Amino acid sequence: MGLLDFLYSQLMFTPTYPTSSCEGQTIIVTGSNSGLGKEAARHFARLGSSKIILAVRDIKAGDAAKQDIETTTKCNPAILEVWPLDLASYKSVRVFASRASQLPRIDTLVSNAGISTNKWELIQGYECTIAINVISTFYLAMLMLSKLKSSAKEFGIQTHITVVSSEREDNTFEALNIQSTGTFPERYPTSKLLEVLVVRQVAPHLEGSGVILNVLSPGLCHSALAREGNRFLTIMKFLFARTSEMGSRTLVSAATAGPESNGRYVHNGKVDDAALSSFVVSEDGEKASQKVWKELETILESIQPGITESL
Repeated sequence: MGLLDFLYSQLMFTPTYPTSSCEGQTIIVTGSNSGLGKEAARHFARLGSSKIILAVRDIKAGDAAKQDIETTTKCNPAILEVWPLDLASYKSVRVFASRASQLPRIDTLVSNAGISTNKWELIQGYECTIAINVISTFYLAMLMLSKLKSSAKEFGIQTHITVVSSEREDNTFEALNIQSTGTFPERYPTSKLLEVLVVRQVAPHLEGSGVILNVLSPGLCHSALAREGNRFLTIMKFLFARTSEMGSRTLVSAATAGPESNGRYVHNGKVDDAALSSFVVSEDGEKASQKVWKELETILESIQPGITESL
């Protein structure tokens, strides 16, 4: 997306207010104690969801978000539950997914949690931005696939995994694991690019399964994303950011989109692959997509052998 397109999108375009009914649905929103995740959960509560899991690292903040959503939507307090999920821990991801698999049904997983940081840190062997935004995000998705497929079949519905997203070396993940590779302002957008590339490879495997996998851009929004000290992002947010509520509308749009959105990019609440970079949709982009997924598949299998068999 060029600068003019970005400015138009941020300053002139208002995402549609969500109206699609979520009656009877069970929704999981990661990173939902603040910002986009919290506002998306508020919309899901307003739209009639039967159960909403606020998957958060900070339970105290999650409880505060739950109370705020209940107060503003007047929903039944039993609808909202706060569950611990720390994407910096594979064990936490496994425990969460195991608990979620016991729910009667799951309609939607909104993978919103992520970080943007200017500090170097390794998490379970990988640079933290890539570990959380890419590896753990798709590890959770793989763990949830079986339940999403069975829910789709049992209830005759379309279920969703919606991923909130935005230098090629011999091995992308190993290259990004080197502290001197790139600069920190580049790591967050790089992690978002990797998400897009992975979704484009994984989604075709889900055709006919009842599960829709898509990836979206909410635009630049006011949220806690810059909490780790990304000064450039803080400045950009001050100048151009949408409100969290406005951005959250795009999460809900993607999470309620039809089968035509499988493997596609949802921009400003609409399926729009034209908003992707020219690289992503190019022949080189397809080759990179295949390469990145193969590398991530190897990583996921090293974490839990057989995990990708759910595809």
